[in-house]
Amino acid sequence: MSDTNCNYWTRRDFIKGIGATAAGMTLSSCAITGNTGAKGLTEEALAVEPVVKLQELEKPDITVGFVPVNDCAPFAIAWKKGFFRKYGLNVTLNREASWATSRDGLIFGRLDASPVVSGAVTNARIGAEGARHAPLCAAMTIHRHGNAMTMNKAMWDFGLRPWYEYKQKYGDGALEAFGRDFRNYFDQQPTEGKVWAVVLSSAIYEYFVRYISAAAGVDPLNEFRVIIVPPPQMVTNVRIGAMQAYMVAEPWNTRAIAGNEGIGFTFAQGKEVWQGHPDRLLGVMQSFIDNYPKTYRSLVKAMIEACQYCSKPENRQEVAELITDRSFTGARPRKPGAPVTKFTGPAIFGNYNYGGWDGKNRTVKAADTTIFYDIPANVPKLPNEHSTFLWSSESIWLMTQAARWGQIKEFPKNAEKLAQTGWRTDLYREIAAEMGIECPKDDYKVEPPKVFIDNKGFDPSDPVGYLNSFEIRANAPIRFYLS
Repeated sequence: MSDTNCNYWTRRDFIKGIGATAAGMTLSSCAITGNTGAKGLTEEALAVEPVVKLQELEKPDITVGFVPVNDCAPFAIAWKKGFFRKYGLNVTLNREASWATSRDGLIFGRLDASPVVSGAVTNARIGAEGARHAPLCAAMTIHRHGNAMTMNKAMWDFGLRPWYEYKQKYGDGALEAFGRDFRNYFDQQPTEGKVWAVVLSSAIYEYFVRYISAAAGVDPLNEFRVIIVPPPQMVTNVRIGAMQAYMVAEPWNTRAIAGNEGIGFTFAQGKEVWQGHPDRLLGVMQSFIDNYPKTYRSLVKAMIEACQYCSKPENRQEVAELITDRSFTGARPRKPGAPVTKFTGPAIFGNYNYGGWDGKNRTVKAADTTIFYDIPANVPKLPNEHSTFLWSSESIWLMTQAARWGQIKEFPKNAEKLAQTGWRTDLYREIAAEMGIECPKDDYKVEPPKVFIDNKGFDPSDPVGYLNSFEIRANAPIRFYLS
């Protein structure tokens, strides 16, 4: 199959592709066999004197999931540095195969806590399409940003380029210019050439893919398919032509570019769709908070300290190296002499390479590539705001997108209550106060137009008006024009 026309599958191609995917999961230097996380305690952890005794907690022995992407960093650090031990926790880290198993492990009781994709908690509460109806909760954000959208080489060859280059070349007309190129590409593709992958249905990555496509004038409800693929399988599935683009957390975008796997380029980081957006939340079931309140407080405190550690520039080399371990992402380069952090480092250090095949260096330095705790100066923020603080208004935004794309019949009339019961900002404030951390006083904030790719701001006081302002949406009025 050629790079430019790799979407026509024979039965043999399909079988070979499935085999390649399985092999990729088993043999790739970024894949991991089995399902075991880090074991035992490091010397650093053993040296930590607990401030909370095991016997003081209702359930000191807990199982915490993670997925092999960069945002497992705070979990890896909490284990290595002894933050779990400090707060009286004996944590078993369990590597999950996908974001669906990470979420479902909570719902079915296999996991006590686990990161979930932003949107999973909200949509479990509202019963959105593809989401199990369950009382999931979160009281903190694990990180913001740290994800991106990869397009294949055929899209590059057609003339599509990274979003920031459209902005540089066209200024205020960037979205129109991209939309023209995107539309022209789509018009030439067969049905099987219009497939995009995300890591979980009814979650922020799917919303970003649909959001940017609609902003460019391509209706994602009618003109292409969105499929669900686990992060470690993204690169392989683009290579075999099962899909043309995907959105995922790092290091699976960096892994795709020329010089690495050479199957795609980064079109945009998620922060270019919505600057400041939450990516992962620390998910638990409501029953865990109710039955083990002291244990839950200890867990959140350990994770806040781990996020603070990951946020410090002087620690980023250590963080990026740690998560290359096979117990975490296993994302180590095969080429002798390559830096061990070749794949994990760019999003952690902030030296992000968008890739390409014209020899141009597209490495962009930015402090907000991944935000674990301290919010960089270039990102709009309110007094005492830090990355791990949850905004109820962000949950409201996610509900507008679930309604926009027909995953729920209408915007919930009790949206504010749903946001407050799912996104436990109240608990976060209490826990943070015990740690001496100040927080914003409000639960809601207005997102200014400049943080969104289409310059359309979000006011949480009028979510229905915001929802109805989009021309491309499910159940949009049909206009008839008579000559």
